[in-house]
Amino acid sequence: MKFTINRSAFIEQLNNVLRAISSKTTIPILTGLKMVVSKDDITLTGSNADITLESKISIVDDKYALKIDEPGAIVLPARFFNEIIKKLPNDDVTITVANNFEAQITSGPAEFKINGPDANNYPPLPEVAAEQTIELAPDMLREVISQTVFAVSNQENRPILTGIHVTLADNLLTLVATDSHRLAQRKVELSDGNDQSYDVVLPGKSLVELSRMISDEKDDVKLQIAENLALFSFGNTHFYSRLLDGNYPETSRLIPTTSDTQIELQADQFLSSIERASLLSHESRNNVVKLSLNPDDGQAQISGDSPDVGFVEESVVNSKLSGKPLEISFNPDYMKDALRSFGKATIMMAFTSPLRPFTLVPSGDEDNNFVQLITPVRTR
Repeated sequence: MKFTINRSAFIEQLNNVLRAISSKTTIPILTGLKMVVSKDDITLTGSNADITLESKISIVDDKYALKIDEPGAIVLPARFFNEIIKKLPNDDVTITVANNFEAQITSGPAEFKINGPDANNYPPLPEVAAEQTIELAPDMLREVISQTVFAVSNQENRPILTGIHVTLADNLLTLVATDSHRLAQRKVELSDGNDQSYDVVLPGKSLVELSRMISDEKDDVKLQIAENLALFSFGNTHFYSRLLDGNYPETSRLIPTTSDTQIELQADQFLSSIERASLLSHESRNNVVKLSLNPDDGQAQISGDSPDVGFVEESVVNSKLSGKPLEISFNPDYMKDALRSFGKATIMMAFTSPLRPFTLVPSGDEDNNFVQLITPVRTR
């Protein structure tokens, strides 16, 4: 194997693939970067068993200045190889691999030799049927991930809750995440012509990484689902994620359909109030903030206290307050995550009782296309 490539462009692709490679793995070969060189391109592959990234560098793409002298394949220690490439002196680098799986890396006066295992021992990627494809706008995909992924569980005792439940039926894409204390649900109507139907659970960590990688994409992301994995294709990259095994709990029944108290306010303004109140609540052991609503005089107040530090109380600016008087306590960190997902939108918060979950939705959203749900905290 032998090729020469522009070093800066090569580093860009190496950094992408390295996102999927971890030094903490029970499969030693997965600490390595797989390189397969054909007469037309180079395929870089990195994996941590949960995520696999595959990136192609084509000989026809001028920015890589790629010259292929001899095809071949090798796996090289990923982090070490990347550090070498970054510190080479010249604009281009030549990599040559002999029959003994020793890679010679040269750039100007610098020369390195590193060993790697046989690429044939690297776990193969599965085939995914091309006809099972839907196309998703990258900005929409980033948005729905950011509006739900923070609600996944970090506890491994219920692995299914560490993922996002993704369903597609009748052109309606739905993402749901819950850690049993809060829930985030987002629905998006896709364009006509998507006759696919999916019901899968994707790891939250996989979708966070995917969201970062498509931040600069302009073209649609293509999604394909196989028996135990999802494939997202964009640019010259294939992003594989395993699916979580098991049945996701039925969550639609958790969202209240009626309420006794409602308040309408600006999400960003209320977020600022919660952040101030949580300065004191974080100093107490229970980390609780209380919201007091009195529709009779139109007053709403947020308060927080710490026995050792002090007390804070603040009036909540609102445009509408109706229903029954209510006092309810909640974890301010859950509330901050939920409010950030709405940006500067006007939202409606709806309550049924001090001990029942309450909802936050954009004002005017009658179809529950975007719902945040929070379980209150019992304080007595």
